[in-house]
Amino acid sequence: MAASKSDPSPGVLTILGHTVQHPVDHVECFPAPDGVVTVRATSDELTSICPVTGQPDISTVSIEYEPAQWCVESKSLKLYLWRFRDRPAFAEALAAEIADEIMTTASPKSVRVHLTQQPRGGITIEAIAQRP
Repeated sequence: MAASKSDPSPGVLTILGHTVQHPVDHVECFPAPDGVVTVRATSDELTSICPVTGQPDISTVSIEYEPAQWCVESKSLKLYLWRFRDRPAFAEALAAEIADEIMTTASPKSVRVHLTQQPRGGITIEAIAQRP
């Protein structure tokens, strides 16, 4: 069961330093250090379910953003990505949803999410979502 935070508050870390064994609905943030112009987080463990066949989809995701005031805390990001594991979603929708989450919660100057879904049926899907 996913934890729910109806109003994520940047700067309040409730996950880091605690045992959390479930997916979460939002990433958490900490103050961006001076001089950091780009942050990139990459994971090859993003899984979801094909909304048509019900088969598992495995993807690599790269999230790159230009912080304004906040940076995304990595443990909360890992637990946020975990929430897609049992959820039916197309790769394109996942990329857009992840970009929206980073933009909404961390309020960066820009964010770019590049999602590459491993091939099924000989086709690799790459989806890129960019905000603002």
